[in-house]
Amino acid sequence: MKAIGALLLALGVLPLSGPAFAQAKGKAPNPDRPLLATFCDTANIKGSACTRARGYRSGKRCDVKLQPDRYSGKFLADGSTLLVVNYESGCEPHATNFGGAVIFEQKDGAAIFKGYQPGFQANDCIIVARNEKQDRLICITGHLGQGHLESGVAETVFTRDFSKTIDVSQNYFVTGEDATGAYGSNVVECKDTSKYFGFARLGAGPGRDTVAVDIDYADKDTIATACGKGFPRPKEIFGELGPGEAYVPPGHEKARFVIDLTTSKAMREAEFGKQ
Repeated sequence: MKAIGALLLALGVLPLSGPAFAQAKGKAPNPDRPLLATFCDTANIKGSACTRARGYRSGKRCDVKLQPDRYSGKFLADGSTLLVVNYESGCEPHATNFGGAVIFEQKDGAAIFKGYQPGFQANDCIIVARNEKQDRLICITGHLGQGHLESGVAETVFTRDFSKTIDVSQNYFVTGEDATGAYGSNVVECKDTSKYFGFARLGAGPGRDTVAVDIDYADKDTIATACGKGFPRPKEIFGELGPGEAYVPPGHEKARFVIDLTTSKAMREAEFGKQ
């Protein structure tokens, strides 16, 4: 044993022992490496990132960093299983949320790269069954621009075209807008009968083809109050309201709603049980 140690020292190789050996032995493999290897050369893989993704925005050197958010399900009509993984990229501007999602097809224990989807990200999602063969990916979406947060509850629809390319689109059930970042308070138009501001806590619904979600909203009575005697003026106000607009400060309306995925109709959870 001493002779082997002396030989290693003579060759300039230090044998691992004690804590150093234990650390090397116990180092967990990078779970994202097999996914990155489908579109990235080995030398360009750094942790969960690829410093130069192949085929990304022709002619540009772009990085792709995989994020923890990912969803797997039978999202295609033929029952094929897809894995959707969010990513960030320095090549993407604010308009495309600084990233997108990488789509993989999972087959025989392997992940097959099916393309990038810049601008699309799967956040705050749940998977529900469409039928015995296919799943549905339902998500809360959001995009912030000039202080206005536009959001909604939508189904992400995956289709495969004649060239075997997988396309992604979104089918919205409900949408809303939070203007707090623009005005310091949410705003309604007095001609509206209701308005949704934001969504949270998406979950399974009480029946088939339904989901449940918390919605910040103003109903008819809230809008009437805002446009009549008004609510207490918010402490910090930015900009100017347009004609026929009124402030609705945060905290005045929030309820649990059920969304029917077949009709896109949303109703308060308490009322849904009375049908």
